Amino acid sequence: MSNDSAEVTRPGGLTITVAGRPASRSLADINKLATQLVGHFADNVAPCHTLPGEQLHGDVTAVTQTCLRMAIEVLDQQTLPDEAQLAQLREAAAQWAREGVPLDTIIHTYHEGIKVGFDLIAAQASADDLPDLMSGFRLVMALLDTFTVAVSTAYVEEHHLVAGQHHSATQTLMSALLSGHTASAVARQTGLPVAQSYQVISMAIAPHPDELDPRVNTKIAARRKLRRVQSTLASMFNGRALTLLSNKGGTILVPADGDMPRLTGALLEELSATAEAPIIATQAVGSTDTIPNMAEETQELMDLVRAIRRPPGLYQMQDLLIEYQITRPGPARDHLAATLSPLENHPELLETLRVHLETGLNRKGTGRRMHIHPNTVDYRLRRITQTTGIDLALPEGISRAHIALLALELEQQATRPSA
Repeated sequence: MSNDSAEVTRPGGLTITVAGRPASRSLADINKLATQLVGHFADNVAPCHTLPGEQLHGDVTAVTQTCLRMAIEVLDQQTLPDEAQLAQLREAAAQWAREGVPLDTIIHTYHEGIKVGFDLIAAQASADDLPDLMSGFRLVMALLDTFTVAVSTAYVEEHHLVAGQHHSATQTLMSALLSGHTASAVARQTGLPVAQSYQVISMAIAPHPDELDPRVNTKIAARRKLRRVQSTLASMFNGRALTLLSNKGGTILVPADGDMPRLTGALLEELSATAEAPIIATQAVGSTDTIPNMAEETQELMDLVRAIRRPPGLYQMQDLLIEYQITRPGPARDHLAATLSPLENHPELLETLRVHLETGLNRKGTGRRMHIHPNTVDYRLRRITQTTGIDLALPEGISRAHIALLALELEQQATRPSA
């Protein structure tokens, strides 16, 4: 319906009353009622119970409170919300479109909220209140129509915009740079400025806890996490960072010219806090024409960091020089990995070796981690020495075990089917 006049009046313009008091009184405790409504949505609107908890208790609750205020104003003043008042609903709808919340879930929730609110008003009514009740019903139906038009229009517009962004000039620019096109050709093709040098970042984003919760719509949780990451990156780098990201990670190009900030360990911690998930990043900096090589290097570093189980953080080549060099594909790595091949049929020995190295050769710590007696740890270590020739009592044995285990894990990772 049109909202140009924003006028919905009853005959005589009298206050709508139920049981001798303004009908809006049943909705007056906005915070308490909003909490009850959100709980009702989670229990009774089928798709809502899969929304992430942060969304239900954040965005959905805030929008519910806004709707209740509008409903009270409509009942008291018999005037529909104006454009400025509806702006918050449009903004929320656009955000939910970006996060992939289904439109039918959103519309159903608005309808359910209006139904519950009107039921609260009608519960106090008697036969004498029927004329006022009918007037109130017409008002809330007009309000629901206004909500539906505003929300669905904003949702669809944002959905089209998001879909179009996949073919935007920035994505074209990034693809061109990663494929090695010359800077001048890229600038002509996209009409966007190209820096002389870039920080190339490979990023791995761990799942948000909600992505691991079977009660939650994990796709929405993943999109919310990704939206937070993208928003924070835009803020950190003044909107100039080029990103090719999924909810699991991807590649980022940050111009390294002038005063443009670079991703640091501290900024990565901030980004991880915003994502509410651990993040590993590897980086290299160089001229624009070396971007393809740097992208390959940072991805190799990422594979290495994950294979050797380094903690979340920011890494570059100088942090992993020895590990990188000794684990390059080739005969040397194959020989190192083969050192542990006798343990392939004894997975408990291989796991004991791995845990023992991770605990700093602490037999009691290894026993606690593996839930076995320290004497069992000693027995297994002796079998490892007998089977592989690696003696963890000697410094060279410890070094060889570390390197061989790293080579084995990298070889296994290289042959493991991609997810």
